[in-house]
Amino acid sequence: MFVLSGYEYLLGFLLVCSLVPILALSTSRLVRPKAGFPERRTTYESGVEPIGGAWIQFNIRYYMFALVFVVFDVETVFLYPWAVAFHRLGVLAFIEALIFITILVIALVYAWRKGALEWS
Repeated sequence: MFVLSGYEYLLGFLLVCSLVPILALSTSRLVRPKAGFPERRTTYESGVEPIGGAWIQFNIRYYMFALVFVVFDVETVFLYPWAVAFHRLGVLAFIEALIFITILVIALVYAWRKGALEWS
């Protein structure tokens, strides 16, 4: 018999973590309104009646602009822990951070030249 001693708390934690979403979903299913009103199936946009179809095509430039923003936003988040522990890391970490920032600048110049930052 394979017995894992000391993992009782982990098993209890996994059990609770599994039961909480099941309990929440089943409770919401029990207390939700049963009748389907036609107003519930319409699109809600700031209290204004929807006009036209919901499936419209956007220009790819909007997606490219958003993607470039997300990439650079996430990369700057990686710099925060480095900046907090800068005094303890030393010169090698400073050089690594400079290489990282150089790669970001090269990517920004590339995106700029490809026109990913242009709205028009």
